[in-house]
Amino acid sequence: MDMPNSIEPLPLPERDADPQLLRELAELIVSALNLEIAPEAIEANAPLYKEGLGLDSIDILEVALVVSKRYGFKLREDDQDNVRIFRSLANLAQHVAERRTK
Repeated sequence: MDMPNSIEPLPLPERDADPQLLRELAELIVSALNLEIAPEAIEANAPLYKEGLGLDSIDILEVALVVSKRYGFKLREDDQDNVRIFRSLANLAQHVAERRTK
């Protein structure tokens, strides 16, 4: 059995994201993008892209890079699931929890 990467679909059971992982990811996003908001201000289920946090495609690429480095798996630009993965902090946390190697 091969190790999953971010392209291979995995079943996504409904569950709450780990609060510590949500906090880590929010801090990572704020730091990587030099946002002028507190990490706690990023709501777990609010959109990250455009409305909500207001990230653009370049911001998402930067977030993908730092998340990949921090958690030891590749988030790929051509992943068809990116819309779902980056829909919210909670979705990103669930994706990281399923694939992290660090």
